[in-house]
Amino acid sequence: MNSEGAQPTKVLVVDDERALAAVIASYLTRAGHQVSQAHTGPEALDQARAEDPDVIVLDLGLPGLDGIEVCRQIRTFSDCYILILTARGDEVDRLIGLSVGADDYLTKPFSNRELVARVQTVLRRPRRPPAATPAMEEHRVFGDLRIDAAGHEVWIADHPVALTRTEFDILDVLSAQPRVALSRRQLIDTVWDTAWVGDEHVVDVHVANLRKKLDDDPTEPRYITTIRGVGYRMGRG
Repeated sequence: MNSEGAQPTKVLVVDDERALAAVIASYLTRAGHQVSQAHTGPEALDQARAEDPDVIVLDLGLPGLDGIEVCRQIRTFSDCYILILTARGDEVDRLIGLSVGADDYLTKPFSNRELVARVQTVLRRPRRPPAATPAMEEHRVFGDLRIDAAGHEVWIADHPVALTRTEFDILDVLSAQPRVALSRRQLIDTVWDTAWVGDEHVVDVHVANLRKKLDDDPTEPRYITTIRGVGYRMGRG
């Protein structure tokens, strides 16, 4: 629930099952969010551009322009949080959805209270960077990799790298403690929330996407090192 006087957060619910979309919207509205609905891929893209939502709840099983392509296109103009909905057993779709920019997922069937909790969880993470302080303005440098934690920008050999919100947050956490190996659970607790419940291997998917964008070979990593039996640690570059 938003505090008194605070601007309500905007959530766009995208599902071709109108009855389900209406129920989800009702729960989110009661939780204090400003909710709109779309029922096709093109509608979702138009409303995402027009409304600039904070969170999009996106069903991948849309007819015509499917949720994967909608997610991919949204990422070309928005850094909003995207929570994808997948059918039980559709692991491939879930992995593809995360690879094209989704931040989190829920598997159908789910409880509406669980969905509201997931939305509340991602909203605890600041969407835009806070005002920089002098200490925050220093860049973190690992070989050719340069990270501006305050400005939420990343470069490889002075070429900007476009990361999703979640990819940047993982890199930010690892680079802030470069000598510390962090487990999947520790990364989830920091990047998502201590109350997050789900498959911890979602971290591996985001790390794999991050490595691709950083051109970091996992067999000979320069930037993100896998510590077997533990998790991940920042490399030296």
